[in-house]
Amino acid sequence: MTQPLDPGARRAILDACDALRDDSVRMLARLVRCPSTLGNEHSALNEMARVYASIGLSALRVPVEAERLRDHPGFSPPLIPYEGRENVVAVHRPREARGRSLVLQGHVDVVPEGAADEWTTPPFEPDIRGGRMYGRGAGDMKAGIISYVTAFRALREAGLQPAAEVQMQSVIEEECSGNGALACMVALPKCDAIIIPEPGPGLPALYTAEVGVVWAFVTVTGRPAHVRDKQAGVNAVEAAMAVWSRFQEYEREMNRAEHVHPSFRGVNHPVNVNLGTFEGGEWNSSVATRARLGLRVGVMMGNTADRVRADIERIVDSARADPAMRGAKVKVEFKGFHADPCVFDIEAEIVKLSCRNFAEVAGHDLRHYPATGLTDGRFFQLYQGTPVACFGPDAQEIHGIDESVGLDSMHDITRTIALTMAEWCGVERAA
Repeated sequence: MTQPLDPGARRAILDACDALRDDSVRMLARLVRCPSTLGNEHSALNEMARVYASIGLSALRVPVEAERLRDHPGFSPPLIPYEGRENVVAVHRPREARGRSLVLQGHVDVVPEGAADEWTTPPFEPDIRGGRMYGRGAGDMKAGIISYVTAFRALREAGLQPAAEVQMQSVIEEECSGNGALACMVALPKCDAIIIPEPGPGLPALYTAEVGVVWAFVTVTGRPAHVRDKQAGVNAVEAAMAVWSRFQEYEREMNRAEHVHPSFRGVNHPVNVNLGTFEGGEWNSSVATRARLGLRVGVMMGNTADRVRADIERIVDSARADPAMRGAKVKVEFKGFHADPCVFDIEAEIVKLSCRNFAEVAGHDLRHYPATGLTDGRFFQLYQGTPVACFGPDAQEIHGIDESVGLDSMHDITRTIALTMAEWCGVERAA
């Protein structure tokens, strides 16, 4: 059971968080400057190794070994190779382990910035306006990573340290597979609880459930022709749109009330099917030879990633009968997310402790958030049976233009993690 924190220690920890606030903002700015899109994570990983060293912890590189993980039920087919893209982990070990161990985890990868010219300020040049830091990854989720690092530093500044093992994990590919988190979970000793400070949807929030996701790529090959003989050809772009229309029908069906889990009652349209990428054609005056759709398909509780994959194959096969196809060849590939949905145990002690501490430092409760996206928390909940407290700061426009995080909210998350870590792990005098 959690032992109440000594009032003097509690005050010292909160004071240390306050003293470190400006430095945490500077740390976040350095991390946001790292353009850590898929395959380019090395700058952010190196920065995290430097950060861990600055708090007296040695950085450990944890590779993603696809062949070793391939048979794990949480594994997703990778998009690119993993060489040179190792996760960075640091482990604190106490002098005398008396408390309960904890994982503090966050992902350094970010989604592409999109149309950079649409941003008010360049996406990888962090800018503070109106109490918010703007930049790609500021909210999702580099602020959360800096919060947990600052929380650990605050204990040290208060003359304390956790009286249990604390693993800090900076992982890759949360945005497309989760294989970074899976590799760390498999490689490292199991801990007693997990905190993942993922951002809330425009306000601080606690993740109560999350959908699963399957990624698929559909390639349609038609029959090219000069536009003067258009009717003699088969336009791959038009045929691909016939495939997409069937997925729109599937999305409507999956959002019918009878298919929605009670965890998502009251959530409008929880199962989203997204046409995220499209490539097609080669010349305005030629009937398009080939088109490729990149799809993201949500998975509701009661369904599984395996069954949704089968649905995708069935839908693509049914499109062959569409008049727009006229003999076009169709191929479907599965790369990236193959993730099952997850309901978190919000009655778990680590969750209740986190919520209580947040309410005390912020003056209001964490909103419960059944997420129509997904996090790395699913691995620990589904495959390890470890309780997960997934909560984070107010972030806006994540995956969009002018992404930002509220700095006051980030500070509240830092203070929440610091107090929760101290109570969960217990404390001893700092080495």
